[in-house]
Amino acid sequence: MLNLVPDISSLTAAASTAARNAWALTLGGGVKSPSPVASVVLHEEPHRTLHRFGGRPADGANPVLLVPPLAVATSCYDLLPGQSLVEFLVESGRTPYLVDYGAIRYADHGMGFEDWVDDILPATIRRVSEDCGGADVDLISWSLGGILSLLTAAAHAELPIRSISVVGTPIDYSKNPSAGLLRVFGQLTNGESVAVATRLIGGVPAPLVQLSFRATALQRELTRPWFIARNLHKTETLARMEAIERFMNAMPGYPARLYAQMHKRLILRNDLAAGRFKLRDRTVELSGVKVPVLAVGGTTDVIAPLGCVRAVTNVLPGAASVRFETAPGSHLGVLTGPEARETTWAHIDEFLSDLAEDGPASATADHAVGTN
Repeated sequence: MLNLVPDISSLTAAASTAARNAWALTLGGGVKSPSPVASVVLHEEPHRTLHRFGGRPADGANPVLLVPPLAVATSCYDLLPGQSLVEFLVESGRTPYLVDYGAIRYADHGMGFEDWVDDILPATIRRVSEDCGGADVDLISWSLGGILSLLTAAAHAELPIRSISVVGTPIDYSKNPSAGLLRVFGQLTNGESVAVATRLIGGVPAPLVQLSFRATALQRELTRPWFIARNLHKTETLARMEAIERFMNAMPGYPARLYAQMHKRLILRNDLAAGRFKLRDRTVELSGVKVPVLAVGGTTDVIAPLGCVRAVTNVLPGAASVRFETAPGSHLGVLTGPEARETTWAHIDEFLSDLAEDGPASATADHAVGTN
């Protein structure tokens, strides 16, 4: 006979777990404490602190530099065990490095793309290469970090870069519906209203960045109490929610100049879709990117929709190869969601492994585009 009576011991265990989690979320210190992958600081300086995870790469191995976007906590690459790209890279036998820009304050209001493209990233890439005996560096970047990586490679062909992987990196803002109203309003004022406002307050403050990120997933925010209630007995599920909350609460702000450049040149003028980006004293052509490039877009990403990301395949005519892949997930989820290990990270691992097998020949391979 089918037993329809609930298992009393299972119900008791679930109730006990739910009670502990309810206490942890309200009066306690959280369901699970952060447990980041251990690292050492190789260089410490404002806006360019360099971390290394694990030991130095073996002779002949290429180091990996994780390039975060601005206004984002570096925990995006090390969210929690099982959802940590850093952890995955270490387990795969690679040596990841991470550059941390730190807090952005009013005194940094004059910093723009030039500071990252011509100074911060080139210096960091050279430090990583030097720490590995002069080996070329594989860059892995998320969101705006991908734009910074591509522009840096295009502007400085002499840098020791072997490849660039970009995840959720927006290129063509005409294919981004969420930017539609900003484009219409900005074109009426030529973007000056945003530039003036950000100059007055020195940038975009952290609370506003955090609020705007939450607004991209408004349904999740509104249904959060219900989500907690029905998952109160699932400690791992709540731990993932907690890690995302910590990540969002740690988001820093944007410097005024850089945000104004983003608004005017990326969103309003859509410069990258034309394969170029104007800096203070010159224009950087994306055709200057010569190394192999992998781009991954999230199927449910509203910040950088697939079409917006896929456009990278049209603007890198000089790259040794350009490969485009899709993966399930939102803007953060495609980078470090529960399915990232089998999708996004697997694409990156295959891409880097193929480069290792091809050796120097990969730098002169025919231009090719993958569209999985």
